[in-house]
Amino acid sequence: MKIFVLVKEVPDTYGDRKLNLETGLADRGAGDVVLDEITERALEVALSYAGTADDVEVVALAMAPESSTASIRRALAIGAASAVHVVDEQLAGADLGLTAEVLAAAIRRAEPDLVITGNLSTDGSGGMLPAMLAEHLGYAQATALSAVEITADGVSGTRAADDGSQSVTVSFPAVISITEALPDARFPNFKGIMAAKKKPLETLSLDDLGVSADPALAPRAIMTAVAEKPPRAAGVKIEDEGDAAAKLVEYLVQNRLV
Repeated sequence: MKIFVLVKEVPDTYGDRKLNLETGLADRGAGDVVLDEITERALEVALSYAGTADDVEVVALAMAPESSTASIRRALAIGAASAVHVVDEQLAGADLGLTAEVLAAAIRRAEPDLVITGNLSTDGSGGMLPAMLAEHLGYAQATALSAVEITADGVSGTRAADDGSQSVTVSFPAVISITEALPDARFPNFKGIMAAKKKPLETLSLDDLGVSADPALAPRAIMTAVAEKPPRAAGVKIEDEGDAAAKLVEYLVQNRLV
């Protein structure tokens, strides 16, 4: 069985996160970048199953700038057998539609049985990519799983619903996404870090995948304007002169908070 896991490098959530006001894109030079935690959890799901079954190959897949190699190597150090890195300058600022098309093309080349992703990244937080991938690939999908069981025939799991939880089952080939309810990824040890340097890491371009980023060939989302977040304004201060309750109610009504 072959399992692809989508991994993504994102700005560190504990550091500074800024937008480039000229491009509207995240300024990667403003702080540290790390492998997104939710993608590490997705990798752990795959590796946990691989540790209990024979002939399971786990491949990490990333669409990222050339500078992201170290983060992809971390996925190899955690335990992925190999990695695929899609890198092309034309992909800077790619929208969800182009991202899904490119990743689907990379996945289609290897025809894996299962694709595992996080439910949404901590930078874009689009949350639509797993379903878009399944549509491109023609795979079954089970999204936002808080519990996962992989077998030789398919995947079953549980996801939260408004009135409780839902049990879902899909057969291979399939795309699943997981939530932060799944366990943290194992920490790469020294042996894994050293082994990662020798593991296969294939680099692909748009030409390799036969995908065009030309917006004239397919509709793309574009950034029309970007601006800095305005400074936080001072709040309204209510002096209690015997009518504080009335003033508070008036404020709530004016701001449509009640």
